[in-house]
Amino acid sequence: MYTILEKRQLSADVFYFKVSAPDIARNRKAGQFVLVQLDLEYGERIPLTIADANAEEGWIALVFQAVGATTLKLSKKQKGDELAAILGPLGNPTHIEKKDGPVVVVGGGIGVAPCYPIVKAHKAVGNKVIMVIAARTKDLLIFVDEMKAVADEVIIMTDDGSAGRKGVSTVPLKEICESQCPPAEVVAIGPPIMMKFCAATTKEYNVPTTVSLNTIMIDGTGMCGGCRVSIGGKTKFVCVDGPEFDGHLVDWDNMMMRMKSFKERETEDFHKCKMEAQADALAAGEKK
Repeated sequence: MYTILEKRQLSADVFYFKVSAPDIARNRKAGQFVLVQLDLEYGERIPLTIADANAEEGWIALVFQAVGATTLKLSKKQKGDELAAILGPLGNPTHIEKKDGPVVVVGGGIGVAPCYPIVKAHKAVGNKVIMVIAARTKDLLIFVDEMKAVADEVIIMTDDGSAGRKGVSTVPLKEICESQCPPAEVVAIGPPIMMKFCAATTKEYNVPTTVSLNTIMIDGTGMCGGCRVSIGGKTKFVCVDGPEFDGHLVDWDNMMMRMKSFKERETEDFHKCKMEAQADALAAGEKK
């Protein structure tokens, strides 16, 4: 069993768990993910990127947003509770090498968390890293202090201008691409639409761009085909071929269409789970 060692709420629906997982902590690399299961018999498997890890202390950090039934149930777990199963590390690690120019890492929303080990890995080989953190509003910003501690420069962007600069992530990205010291590589992680436009921005300047995809995933072995995407006209599976791909080759429209496949059912299950949680909380209050 995997014990929750620490729980923090980072924003309205975003949670940080530090979980005991010694084997995974020893073997994971930047960019890899795990499959988490709350119940071995009936539980759904959900893919979560490893946001941090400590091999000596034997823990991994998971950051997730309570947007579905399973993540909502996960968010109700407390320090000391156990998770039934964590499978990993899965996926191919981020390709890290010394670059001649800066590496620009763009994180949107909850996608900022998986950027953290990537930034640390690039810094470890001596690369200059510029981190762009984007969110709709200041209350949704996460990992700001963590990024400031490791990146050479951190640019904050909010849609409403409540923190940092007002605007979207592609604004500073375009500026850096047009600067006297353009990026040697761009890494973008966040909502698909954000990654799509980051890739479109960098393509104009011929800047290599890596994106990390978080698609529908079931078994994590490439057998179910649920996570298939079209990359440069070829079918790839995010769980075994990814999760990182060349952003300029991703068929974004096809991927986003496939991600809506179970949206209606997901919404229905989420609201059902939320009502059950509210009923349980009410019943617990009455017992007191």
